[in-house]
Amino acid sequence: MQKLRLLFLFLICPVVLLAQNRTQIKLEHAEHATGDLKTNKASYLRKPTFSHDGAILKCDSAVLYTERNFFEAFGNVHINQGDTLNIYSDFLNYDGNAKKAHLDKNVKLIDRENTLTTSVLDYDMVAKIGEYKDNGKLVSKDATITSKTGFYFSNTRDAYFKINVLVVTAEKATITSEDLRYNTGTNWTYFYGPTNIKSKEDKLYTENGAYNTKSENAYFGKKNLYTNGSRSLKGDSLYYYGKRGYGRAVKNILFRDTKDQTNLWGQLGEYYRDEERIIVTQKAYVGIGTKDSITVNNKKIPDTLWMGADTLESQRSLVKDLSLLARPVVKKDNEIGAEDEKEKAEKEKEKAEARKLLQQQAEDQKKTNTTLEPNKKLSKKERKKLGKTDEKSKLEAPPPVDSLTIAGTKAKLDSLAADSLLKIKSIAITTKIDSTIKESKKEIATAGKTKQGVAAEKANGTNASTIKNATSQSAKLLAKDTVVTNPADTVRARIIKAFHNVRVYKSNMQAKADSLFYTSADSTLRWYKNPILWSDGTQQTGDTIHVFFKNSKIHNFQVIQNGFLVNVEGDSTKFNQVKGKIITGFFVEGELRNMYVDGNAESIYYSKNDKDEYDNVNQTVSSRLRFRFLNKELTHIVTVREVEGAVDPIDKLAKEAILTGFIWKPELRPSSKADIIKGVPIKPKAKSTTKPTTTKGTNTKGKTNIGTSKAPLKTPTKDPIKPDLNPMEIPKASPKVSDSVKLDSLKKQG
Repeated sequence: MQKLRLLFLFLICPVVLLAQNRTQIKLEHAEHATGDLKTNKASYLRKPTFSHDGAILKCDSAVLYTERNFFEAFGNVHINQGDTLNIYSDFLNYDGNAKKAHLDKNVKLIDRENTLTTSVLDYDMVAKIGEYKDNGKLVSKDATITSKTGFYFSNTRDAYFKINVLVVTAEKATITSEDLRYNTGTNWTYFYGPTNIKSKEDKLYTENGAYNTKSENAYFGKKNLYTNGSRSLKGDSLYYYGKRGYGRAVKNILFRDTKDQTNLWGQLGEYYRDEERIIVTQKAYVGIGTKDSITVNNKKIPDTLWMGADTLESQRSLVKDLSLLARPVVKKDNEIGAEDEKEKAEKEKEKAEARKLLQQQAEDQKKTNTTLEPNKKLSKKERKKLGKTDEKSKLEAPPPVDSLTIAGTKAKLDSLAADSLLKIKSIAITTKIDSTIKESKKEIATAGKTKQGVAAEKANGTNASTIKNATSQSAKLLAKDTVVTNPADTVRARIIKAFHNVRVYKSNMQAKADSLFYTSADSTLRWYKNPILWSDGTQQTGDTIHVFFKNSKIHNFQVIQNGFLVNVEGDSTKFNQVKGKIITGFFVEGELRNMYVDGNAESIYYSKNDKDEYDNVNQTVSSRLRFRFLNKELTHIVTVREVEGAVDPIDKLAKEAILTGFIWKPELRPSSKADIIKGVPIKPKAKSTTKPTTTKGTNTKGKTNIGTSKAPLKTPTKDPIKPDLNPMEIPKASPKVSDSVKLDSLKKQG
């Protein structure tokens, strides 16, 4: 029985407390009243003022229901609560017991510097929460937000928006979302669904995150994508500082540039918008598209070049600031030289002009040799007239095109191209001079018609001086404008830098080095510090290695200083070896075909008999050697200069012939894309690995080895990921955006 009484008390207590919190609406003032307030029936009031729990309510007219503790208000409704909150509308239903207001038509809620407008608003006077369901707009100092439905919390200055949410910031950035929260005090916007942010240069997409409309700082935590022109950045977590143009991505990041066909992956990255630069670490690797192809499942697909390193840096840089390499070519007498880009460009230009001239000649002849319709009869007068026209056409017809004509036309076109900009500017300035002179002459003529002849002479002298000054100034302007700017000065190209443990894999080429530099401006890969390059059964080493691409296909390579090449046929343990100061190799359809060795060239080559068995060892010393490959095997050695050599039967050699500086590292060779991403696994040393030794017949007479050269690309001694802008620290665990989310690191910046 006692327990039942206690239960009854617990159930009734809330009702009692609620009844105790109810207060009666108080009529403070009214200009006119109809009805008896004491009978608790309806009373009609003009210009009333009500008070209720600290709130003041005014309107043009009202109907008060004292018994229900309720009133209806009409015209110029005004609710004032506290010092900062004011609500206006045309109509109001106010329930004093529930302490809720229903406002209709032209509703406006003003809280400090924020204004909420809508057609219908339900406002809770106790919780200080306003709700609209039929389109609303919130205007603050830093943003304007519209949505289908929404809530406004006066106490916390939070506003929740749902369905067709649009935010326009003071910086003209736009945010579209379906579920969004905005705090008018901190300017932080929180997203809980698919959201797009667009500014002048950037686009951001996320399904969970936060963005500050004032500082433009942001955090994104789900399905994130940042784009800027042809560039995009993905990551499980993105941190972005809009005004500084700096971003940071964490876990599963992907940077893509569709213009350069470049994709960059990693687990930690930094992005600098103004420099168009990104730095990626932690399993960083990049894919560069080529036009070489490989066959997979009887189908040809593009062969991508994969590159991995401890740190990868990608940037778009002005071409004029880059030191570009000229592609090596074979000239007369097997001489290796640099490709003359100027000469190549002139030839292409000459061909284009010749084609254009021939095309014009064909069109002119087509117009001249107009044939008559076969069934059309002409009069004697018409035939005579046509005959004269034909003779005239023959006289005016252009002469046949020959080499001299093309050369002369080319010279004229070159002169025209060189002077075109100057002539255009000259015409514009001359037009300005003529206009000035015409106006001056007009003024002189007008002055001459005046009655005062002296004034006319004065005007004449003044205007003559004006013409002279205008001509002089225009001449100076013309001289100043003759400085022609080169459009190439504004051209940018993609560059990629790789530091430490650099690995490269392509189906027909693999490599490793300590550092690497690549630019699309000359399509050249540069390896520095202990580089090793593999191609089929060949391994190249040296101080520096350059690999050149042409039309997105591998074209040739060059080993500079202390070049050493080792070639093995299949599973053989016989090492064909080449060493020299510079080694240059040329590819045909992705296969190494020719190779040239210059400077203290030495070679060891194992030859075979008719039974395909090794029989002799050929040892050669020369200043230049040429090697030919076919089907991935060394077939010929051609000596070019100052030849010294010896041939020894294999069975007469006490041990394997090895050149000084021999290196053979098959265990370091990347074998797949997986080795680029994860790194080449540590393998036991292969049995074929041989220590450098020297045998008879391999020493050059009176020649010394070339010393090691300094690598032009310096690897960073400090952590290259350390940014210049001192960005925020990445938290150990990615913060989750919720009603109570705290992004301290971002808020400090905001």
